[in-house]
Amino acid sequence: MNKLKILNDPIYGFITIPNSLIFDLIQHKYFQRLRRITQMGMSYLVYPGAHHTRFHHAIGCVHLMQQAVNVLRFKGVTISKEEERALYIAILLHDIGHGPFSHAMEHSIVNNVSHEQISLLFMERLNQEFNSNLTLAIKIFKGEYHRNFMCQLISGQLDMDRADYLKRDSFYTGVAEGNINSERLITMLNVVNDELVVEGKGIYSVEKFIVARRLMYWQVYLHKTGLVAEQLLIRVLKRAKELTNFGVKLNGSIALQYFLNNEISIERFDNKTLNTFSELDDYDIISAMKEWQHHNDFVLRNLCEMIINRNLLKIKIKNKQIKKDNLTKHIKTLVNTYNISEEEAEYFVFTGSISNQAYQLKHQNINILHKSGKIEDIVKASDQLNLKALSKPVTKYYICYPKEHISTK
Repeated sequence: MNKLKILNDPIYGFITIPNSLIFDLIQHKYFQRLRRITQMGMSYLVYPGAHHTRFHHAIGCVHLMQQAVNVLRFKGVTISKEEERALYIAILLHDIGHGPFSHAMEHSIVNNVSHEQISLLFMERLNQEFNSNLTLAIKIFKGEYHRNFMCQLISGQLDMDRADYLKRDSFYTGVAEGNINSERLITMLNVVNDELVVEGKGIYSVEKFIVARRLMYWQVYLHKTGLVAEQLLIRVLKRAKELTNFGVKLNGSIALQYFLNNEISIERFDNKTLNTFSELDDYDIISAMKEWQHHNDFVLRNLCEMIINRNLLKIKIKNKQIKKDNLTKHIKTLVNTYNISEEEAEYFVFTGSISNQAYQLKHQNINILHKSGKIEDIVKASDQLNLKALSKPVTKYYICYPKEHISTK
């Protein structure tokens, strides 16, 4: 069977699958599940085109990693066949642990289990199935390999993950500000003392990359409508779990029922839980919400109806923290209008904060290699004064509350 297939991608054109192991991993049911996980969560409620999946993204990352390996080898960096294969595996599987709608699950029906932790569990399980062929990839994924530039290619401030998702999300949302030149960035990469650097002539591409990241966060990832939709989804799952704990029977898939009925922490993520998680995707949540919007519980019914019909809460974003009086006023209004408890009202009235930091000065810096051989952080090397400002986190605060009357049917 020919496993060296060619895929047609709207961003990069033709992408080749580099070896038969990558093909077999792509064919595995754990990876095929990513076709049913939206890359950008609820953002399609703002940008109608944003229906691309984690599957698209992972394949794109492998393509960029192939380019990076070729560029670095051309420049004399030694990368063995085993290391090359491990890089492809690690970047292919870096997001395999994402739950439905990408991030909502982490904050609702599992107890502080991140998608990175679940990705690692999937990789370790696949390593058993594939005769320990993923051992080096897992080491690189965990950041434990002695050649640090390989870990930086998987997870760093200029990694293949960001190089793909900025360009891909920009394409599918139509937000041109995020359209980076990932090919040029990769062409400018080099390695000094096993650390990733960017050659001096690539400095403007790096500046554009950091600015694009900042704009995409404010304009897309932290867009207020997408933000309130994701918060509602988190609350739908929390309410469903709460009702289940009270003994209320809710319709839902077997996989979803498992997570509603069990307290799942990282310690309890055994093989059964992992297999059940691998059957959970966006479709389980959407079909459950379509059922639950007719439930007799006031909170669950209305939260689901708001998402299904895009009749979301009002959200206001401020530069200063929201005053407690403001929150209390909206809660009291709901309590008095609908004769519900304060705890129930808090599902519809809540505050939170969002933060945007385009570049972190003290975390795996993007280093520029000058012709003289001097290596300098991008913020110092750049003559663009606002890069220093972009390295400082900007925090904003939001309050959400109903715009109008909530259904009492």
